[in-house]
Amino acid sequence: MSIESPFLTLILNASLLVQLVMLLLLLMSLFSWYLIFRKSRKLASAQRDAQEFEQTFWQTQNLNNLYAGLAESREPSELAAIFQAGYGEFMRLRKVGSTVPTDLVEAAQRAMRVAHNRAAEVLEADLSTLATIGSISPYIGLFGTVWGIMHSFHALGDVQQATLAMVAPGISEALIATALGLFAAIPAVMAYNNAIAGVDRLLNRYEAFSEDFSSLLQRQAYQFSNPVALPEKSTIS
Repeated sequence: MSIESPFLTLILNASLLVQLVMLLLLLMSLFSWYLIFRKSRKLASAQRDAQEFEQTFWQTQNLNNLYAGLAESREPSELAAIFQAGYGEFMRLRKVGSTVPTDLVEAAQRAMRVAHNRAAEVLEADLSTLATIGSISPYIGLFGTVWGIMHSFHALGDVQQATLAMVAPGISEALIATALGLFAAIPAVMAYNNAIAGVDRLLNRYEAFSEDFSSLLQRQAYQFSNPVALPEKSTIS
């Protein structure tokens, strides 16, 4: 007899409600693994895009050219979108005649904060679902277990002499629900914690870039209002 046969037999012999609980937990587990792989790919891609954009940004000699190149991109990365928002607002105010450095920089910072929040929403997508699966799966499994045990003891109500052999199969069937609950919850919780750490690292990186870029814009804004020698890096024309 194969190892899987007794396990499958216990599932097939379980009560209908316990079977439905097992099916629900199996679907939740499969869905959580789908989210885990998708989120892992997204965070890895975002980390790689941020690294590439930062290298391009600090190597460029003209931010206008970088901005124009990103404008042709259909889906810029999160960090590129933050740059686009800040630089676009900075240049928009310049074109309408604003030359007060603090106004230019503060407007750019506001635009970058909005883009930063949008990036956070994209990166944090599906995390609440993983957290929910990790939180409720053990309780759903426990509910199935309790119901299965109650069903087993209820079936013994008319028996004059109950033995362990009569109760054990029903309890075994019910305990499978708890095992499936843990099977769905543990990977979801681990993936959630890992993803939260990855998202925090990326958002901190975006914030650090925004601060560095704001400092560059501030220097450039004072350059416009008080013409002196050209800056060393990343000129704005």
